[in-house]
Amino acid sequence: MSEETPTPEPESANPQTPPPASEPPAAAAPVDPSSYTKEQKDKKLISGILAILLGALGVHKFYLGYTTEGIIMLAVSVVGSFLCFPPAAVGIVALIEGIIYLTKTDEEFVATYVVGRKGWF
Repeated sequence: MSEETPTPEPESANPQTPPPASEPPAAAAPVDPSSYTKEQKDKKLISGILAILLGALGVHKFYLGYTTEGIIMLAVSVVGSFLCFPPAAVGIVALIEGIIYLTKTDEEFVATYVVGRKGWF
């Protein structure tokens, strides 16, 4: 039995065409900052104060609608208190987030945390 080695076909016989370029995803239309509602802008002050006062419990995350992040912060705080170490790290993260929330303009806050849904910092 002899094995025959396949001979390569000339490139002109089997032209390789690149796959068709897919259309890039349509970018979201920029939102006019003046179209933000008062409720969206009010979230900045309330979530900033909640982050500073009750941040270790993740209350500000729940208020902004970030359930997963809120549960993570709450779980770390509760487990940390049962293991006899204060949940200081979570409290520091919350304090920093509260300061960041309060130092942003209303439009930046809404664009980043309400519309953009940025969960951490």
